[in-house]
Formats: sequence, C-alpha cells, structure tokens
Amino acid sequence: MSSAKHTVTIYGIKSCDTMKKAFTWLDEHNIAYTFHDYKKQGIDEATLQAWLSQKPWDEVINKRGTTWRKLPDEDKADVSNEKAISLMSSNPSMIKRPALLVGDTLTLGFKADEYQRIFA
Repeated sequence: MSSAKHTVTIYGIKSCDTMKKAFTWLDEHNIAYTFHDYKKQGIDEATLQAWLSQKPWDEVINKRGTTWRKLPDEDKADVSNEKAISLMSSNPSMIKRPALLVGDTLTLGFKADEYQRIFA
C-alpha cells in the first residue's frame, strides 16, 4: 500500500513520545500525512464510530493510561461502544496514540515494523 494512493492522517497529541517516534518514522520515509491534534481539534463521534467498526473499544482506549485510570469506576463499568464514544469524545487523551488512518484503515500505536508493512 503506497501513501500516494491513500490519504494518511495521524491522530494524537504533539507532546506524546510515541507520537514523536511515529512523526519521525513518517518523515524519514517521506510519507505525507495530516496531523489531527486532539488538543486543538478534539475528535468527532462519526470518526470514533468508524474506528469502533474496525477495532473493539478496549483496543482504541488506552486502558493503561492515566486518563482512563483516573475515571470513576462507574465510567469504567459496562462499557458499550456508545459509552466508549462518549468517554473518548470528552477525554480524547485516553485514545491510544498514535491513531494512524491510511485510507479507511486504522492502526493504533506505533511499531516501526508495522508501519513498514503498511507503507511497503
């Protein structure tokens, strides 16, 4: 899959170390991308709905992150896709970073070998 044929958008927060690794990898491989900054742009429910059609909510939400861990227990109980979308909309920093969208395909987190495979 070459990036020339697909739009590439990377979602996350600029200050995140994992994001910095992903930016560096994309730049070093001359892959053009658009950066969607949760801090400035938030995240809309339609995007989250599309992501949850590809991945279960507990892969999209970073359950090891402090944002998730600080939630009240009732927010973490009985999570449905609808509830997950509501939580992620109001707390985009709980979404696993980076979220890489190539065309319509979502990849979560950064692993150089996985990016290599996507853009091979």
